[in-house]
Amino acid sequence: MSFSMQVKNELVKTEYEKACCKKSFFYGMCIFGKTFSAGSVSLQTENENIAELYKSLLKELFNIHSIIKTSPKGRNITVSVAEANDAAKLFKSFGHEGAASLKVNHSNFDCESCVNSFVAGAFLSCGTISTPEKDYHLEFTVPYLNLSKSLLTLIEEMDLNPKYTYRHGYNVVYFKESEAIEDCLYLMGASDAMFEMMNVKIVKDFRNMANRKANCETANINRMVNAASEQLCAIEKIWKLKGKEYLPENLEALAQIRYENADLSLSELAEMCNPPLSRSGVNHRLKKIIRIADEL
Repeated sequence: MSFSMQVKNELVKTEYEKACCKKSFFYGMCIFGKTFSAGSVSLQTENENIAELYKSLLKELFNIHSIIKTSPKGRNITVSVAEANDAAKLFKSFGHEGAASLKVNHSNFDCESCVNSFVAGAFLSCGTISTPEKDYHLEFTVPYLNLSKSLLTLIEEMDLNPKYTYRHGYNVVYFKESEAIEDCLYLMGASDAMFEMMNVKIVKDFRNMANRKANCETANINRMVNAASEQLCAIEKIWKLKGKEYLPENLEALAQIRYENADLSLSELAEMCNPPLSRSGVNHRLKKIIRIADEL
């Protein structure tokens, strides 16, 4: 099951204590459905639970009968108000008249929670959310510009900060920031999905931190290997061309230790010297050996 489907199934199961919130929830489903006009009211979905909820709320809230049709391949389910007169009745009951440009009618919200319920209903009809393991993205896809703008304004009034874009003939109101998506899920009533997303984010952040640390350690190892290789080549060149007696005693002693311990760090080499040297002291002497080799 996709994360988007998971969120929608959670919203379908929401029980609204207030009648006004349940009506606002259904209003969100209606106005962002497939059609919403005086002549036709319908919703299209791939989720059977959403289709059944839409049908039951039509009957429960307005005593309106509906027809359910499934596409030949069984992917899309369309729920339509059966009678044109009932469609006109429903359209008018939400405060809409004629063929005026469709916008969210705020008079349908009787309490503060109604707006949250409305957005939850809208998400069931036109919303999607990406799987948080892959990407942070939640959007509402709306065919009408004015309707999308009124949704954008409404969500902004919920102290959220959605963005807008036009994509492939549709107006899209969306979020990309994980915190904003979590807040939106919570306000819509999908708290389980919100907590799951937060857990996924924690795991992703931990893995990213571990990867950065591993990459840093790998880079340090590569630098150490490259430096040790350069030092060993210099020592071998001096010994081959000039013999082991060529270097001063203090440099020769370090050259011998390095040659016999190619995998040790500068700090570990420093502890093996007699008397012990500082890390910077070892680094200075090894660079001096390299310079001598370069001059041969």
